[in-house]
Amino acid sequence: MNHRAALTALLTAEAMNLLDSTIVQVAAPAVHASLPGPVADVQWFSAAYTLPFAALLITGGRLGDLAGRRRVFRLGVTAFLLTSLACALAPAANALIVFRAAQGASAAVIIPQTIGLIRTMFTGPALSRALGAIGPVMGLAAVCGPVLGGVLTEAWTWRSAFLVNVPLSVIVLRLARGLPEDRAPGRPRLDVPGTVLAVLGLGLLVHPLTQPSTPDYRLLAAGAVVLVVFVLHQRRGRAPLVERSLFAGRRFPAALVTSALFFTATSGLTLVVVLHEQLDAGAGVRAAGLTLVPWSAGLGVASWVAGSVLVPRFGDRVMPAGLAVFVAGLVTACLVADHAAFLGALGVIGIGAGLFSPAFFTAALRAVRPVEIGSAAGLLNAVQQLGATLGVALLGGVFFGSGALAAYRIGIALAIGAAAGAAVMAGKRRSRFSGEAGYRVS
Repeated sequence: MNHRAALTALLTAEAMNLLDSTIVQVAAPAVHASLPGPVADVQWFSAAYTLPFAALLITGGRLGDLAGRRRVFRLGVTAFLLTSLACALAPAANALIVFRAAQGASAAVIIPQTIGLIRTMFTGPALSRALGAIGPVMGLAAVCGPVLGGVLTEAWTWRSAFLVNVPLSVIVLRLARGLPEDRAPGRPRLDVPGTVLAVLGLGLLVHPLTQPSTPDYRLLAAGAVVLVVFVLHQRRGRAPLVERSLFAGRRFPAALVTSALFFTATSGLTLVVVLHEQLDAGAGVRAAGLTLVPWSAGLGVASWVAGSVLVPRFGDRVMPAGLAVFVAGLVTACLVADHAAFLGALGVIGIGAGLFSPAFFTAALRAVRPVEIGSAAGLLNAVQQLGATLGVALLGGVFFGSGALAAYRIGIALAIGAAAGAAVMAGKRRSRFSGEAGYRVS
């Protein structure tokens, strides 16, 4: 088996999700001009993708347990290819929104399999290096997405922004032939009531957060209630959607909290930086997007170094170190007035994020057994998506209400909270499975 080609397929699939999201955000005004409809359609071109993506991630991870991660991954990429083509050919705004929802559901099937398959293919230092490769790829996708979306939309048409996914999906499917088949041991069943509760609860939480106006707190409260019912059902059900053993110790729950806080901070802050550049500094859309290049470059380089060198040597200690650098960059961004110094601070923030990410995912997945991989991957991705959505809503609202400085301060508080969660994760060096062959990473 060619692990390098297989890893390339998985990383490209991860990048496609981020590319698609950022490209469409840039192309949305042109789409609305071409497919007339209510102004709210502009938000729904993105939200229609985000909602099913966030709500179905846990179920997507479980499907990999049941039917095999390689098979589900390939089916998901095929569906993503077809729905991307449908989006490119959409005759009306309503049709595009429906196709975007189907595209988001396809991505929810793909993404949990990537972490699960990486966890299956690699062990020891190789696992850290594989996870460390995610940072550079995602950093590159984050930079290329807005620029590519603008270039394609201006040079050809907004439809070409969706057509980009077609050749990428074909490449992924070809390389994915080398992926190993992997599924949970035994014959687990799909928890249909749990699936319905998870989709409904996450949908009710994410939907109001994706709206440009003040969130509907009634929906947020209803989502919280449904998720409480979901948790009670998981505790009592015979075939739970989420493996209960993941919550037997402190490590994985702490990983979920850490992930939520960290991605709330990073996603919210990237939005604040772009808004600050456009509204406070008077930069254009493309120039504001390029302001994030130091952040993405720092993240990419630091993630590669952390995964290749630092995590295999220093283990969990890289997590708090990365968060300390992240906070230092945020503090600097709060204090400097010179634009060049501000860009340097963004680079430091990116380095901190890049140091943290490979160490975090390695630690979070260290003790996960084969039967738990689907649940763990789905939960981690769902919490990450929920945190990202919350960050955009929370820090975006703080920016419009109190300015960039207040948003940066909240980002510092969130990062410090993530550091506390990372400390809990790192506090117990040997987990309940660390002594079993094949599961120890460092």
